[in-house]
Amino acid sequence: MRYLLIAWAAPLALFWGWYFLSLNDMNFGYIMLTRQMHDFVFQIYGQILGIDPATIPPLVAKACVFDTFFIAALYAFRRRRQIRSWWRARRARSIANAMVEQMEWPGREGGPYARVALPPYAGGSTRRPRA
Repeated sequence: MRYLLIAWAAPLALFWGWYFLSLNDMNFGYIMLTRQMHDFVFQIYGQILGIDPATIPPLVAKACVFDTFFIAALYAFRRRRQIRSWWRARRARSIANAMVEQMEWPGREGGPYARVALPPYAGGSTRRPRA
């Protein structure tokens, strides 16, 4: 998964780094980072695709957003068990804190066990075990 994230992030960083540096003509002496090269590259791409060169950067941005959500979905699918257990633990703590708040009276402290993040019962169940 680490290599997939690197293979996703490296081209994005290179492209958007080049794009914004060349867009603002911050060339540092390199011809590839000049505004003229920026316009030339997008003019070539526009001619190849048959579209206006000004519409290419928003299309690339949309593709990057789609790729980002796709990679996030892959990551979530691979980590679904950890995410599920985190979600159940978070929900159990929320329920426990809500129960403590219901038991507290105004003007009286809840005692040493107030607002304690209780773990879920064995097996991840939020129901109380039977005696």
